[in-house]
Amino acid sequence: MNQVLREKINEALSSVLPITFIIMLLSVTIAPMPLDMLVLFLVGTVLLILGTGLFSLGTDLAMSPMGEGIGAQLPKTKNVWVVCAVTFIIGLLITMAEPDLQVLADQVPSIPSSVLVLTVALGVGSFFVVAILRTLFQIPLSRLLVIFYAAVFLLSAFVPNEFVSVAFDSGGVTTGPITVPFIMALGVGVASIRGDRGSQDDSFGLVALCSIGPILAVLILGICFSGSDPSYTPITLPDVADTREVALAFTSSLPHYIREVISALLPILFFCAVFQLVFRRFSNHQLRKIGVGFLYTFTGLATFLTGVNVGFMPAGHYLGSQLASMEYNWLLVPLSMIIGYFIVTAEPAVQVLNKQVATITNGGVSQTAMMLSLSAGVAISLGLSMVRVLTGISIYWLIIPGYAVALGLTFFVPKMFTGIAFDSGGVASGPLTTTFLLPFAMGACETLGGNILTDAFGIVSMVAMTPLITIQLLGLIYKLRSKQAQPVCVEFAEDEDDDIIEIKEVEHHE
Repeated sequence: MNQVLREKINEALSSVLPITFIIMLLSVTIAPMPLDMLVLFLVGTVLLILGTGLFSLGTDLAMSPMGEGIGAQLPKTKNVWVVCAVTFIIGLLITMAEPDLQVLADQVPSIPSSVLVLTVALGVGSFFVVAILRTLFQIPLSRLLVIFYAAVFLLSAFVPNEFVSVAFDSGGVTTGPITVPFIMALGVGVASIRGDRGSQDDSFGLVALCSIGPILAVLILGICFSGSDPSYTPITLPDVADTREVALAFTSSLPHYIREVISALLPILFFCAVFQLVFRRFSNHQLRKIGVGFLYTFTGLATFLTGVNVGFMPAGHYLGSQLASMEYNWLLVPLSMIIGYFIVTAEPAVQVLNKQVATITNGGVSQTAMMLSLSAGVAISLGLSMVRVLTGISIYWLIIPGYAVALGLTFFVPKMFTGIAFDSGGVASGPLTTTFLLPFAMGACETLGGNILTDAFGIVSMVAMTPLITIQLLGLIYKLRSKQAQPVCVEFAEDEDDDIIEIKEVEHHE
């Protein structure tokens, strides 16, 4: 176990170091950072690395096996209503457990946090049912995506502009470190029951559909709250004088995030316990292993959240503010693209997705290819988001063409890549996006005098959108390479002396 944990921490270290180096470089060159904030950032980085390693190990031991077990067991009941009810409850519980959803909810005080969280959870639960039914009844994912996104854009025309960006952001933050491992593993379990040729393709796409539900739910909520005065809570920058106060900043915040993670994981543990009592799915050895995994998950997530909220969030806000105050503030665009390219590698859920893709495709799509495509997509999204901050253009000018291209590609790429791409959009917009990139955009927007809710919010949805295009382009490349690798038959033409006079390749059809 110690060896596996060391490997996980080394993976987290290699993921987090690049973005740490970039921020350090900016802080000693064009965007000087106060020493106290820099120390907070560095301590937060250490906690981030440790937390990611522990969480990743916990996911492998607990969340994934539990999800696959529940997913494989549910269809055996042969009762669609039971499947729908259990799926809805799972979606509701794991969404309310998602930490970065609470971070987003706290930034929109015109709607009570509990109301926004419950609304988003209902949206995820409802569309989780849709996603499972799609897998069981083999409904084409591309068809559902076109229908539901058409409904999203139609409904958004009746919602105040201040809530449109928040609604699209809600779809991104719900697919974080707790939701993704469980949902994806459950999808694999459900698809494995079918056992047909297309079951592997349909194991992807659950995260994609679960990301649409919150958007629709918050848009409806936005209509209900249209008479309120939308505002946001400014980020308070820490004021620490020495190393003792730095330590106090983290230790005083740790109990809060421990309580948050406990309240998040307890409902899931309770549900899994009831499931085990009813179905007796797991052996005693498996249960002990899952229990240890939950402990790793709990410790890792509490450590991770403390690091990113105390160390990363203030640094992101300050860095965005400093870059926007420069004479050449257009540098926000290329610098944010560099930050976006590397920061996605540190998202915990991204590692989970990349490993599952490599496993399902038998190495046909490597983790390296997935990571490069995701990094390119997030880099583009950060660049476009900073263009919005600088110019104040409406998010519609970017989000509508982006989704039009993404949905158009679904008709040309292999089915599996459609699911992978739309799942990737959800996992790319995880806790680091909410606690670093969103404050980064808010800091820049404040300095430039823009509208926070219309110009800064929406960055999460942009991060969730661009991978839909880059991963599907990867799918087109995969498809073309597969065609080129098809075996060929060779026909020989001979003359009367049995000498070969012509060699002709003929495409082989099995």
